[in-house]
Amino acid sequence: MWPFSSGKRSNKIVDAASYISIKETTEAAEVEKMVSKLEQIFNSTSREIVILCIGSDRSTGDSLGPLTGKILKEKNIPYPVYGTLKDPVHALNIKTILKEIKETHHDPFIFGIDACLGDERQIGYILIREGSFIPGNAVNSVLPSVGDYHLKAIVNTLDPLTPVHSLNNTRLYLVLKLAEIIAEIISRVAVNDRTSRREIEKMNVP
Repeated sequence: MWPFSSGKRSNKIVDAASYISIKETTEAAEVEKMVSKLEQIFNSTSREIVILCIGSDRSTGDSLGPLTGKILKEKNIPYPVYGTLKDPVHALNIKTILKEIKETHHDPFIFGIDACLGDERQIGYILIREGSFIPGNAVNSVLPSVGDYHLKAIVNTLDPLTPVHSLNNTRLYLVLKLAEIIAEIISRVAVNDRTSRREIEKMNVP
């Protein structure tokens, strides 16, 4: 949940992270920049892409994942989506869900989505990063690392003494807006992917 890495992760990855801020701008060009970055990531693998939205619908700040998953399901994207308001993926079931994903999908490329906490200047930022992350890290939950790539949205400030309170005290409006933008980015990538596949299929028709 903490948006910046510990000393174990290289600064190069942090510096190269793609991000947008809903506080600064949500103009089409900025969103398209993130779409282009995510397309590069998805096109770099031949493995099956699986979207894993992590969080709980019982906490406002932590509901980012389930809200995003719900919207993506409604958009009917071609990628499998785990974690919605109806069926959230959280601390109590994540190990079971990860096992299910690996049993259902051959060598899946897992793209994780989760809320995180930062400082006041970072609230509203959406970041895409390479590698796995540990859900619940800021609230001292011991959970498995997740994902080949991941997206984090900073929903509130981190209070080191009461991080759970920070999540529960997050504005739903902000979380919903972040979820809508994230879902829009992923759905645009999915539409472009569909178009590319159709063009390839047409080229292969004798």
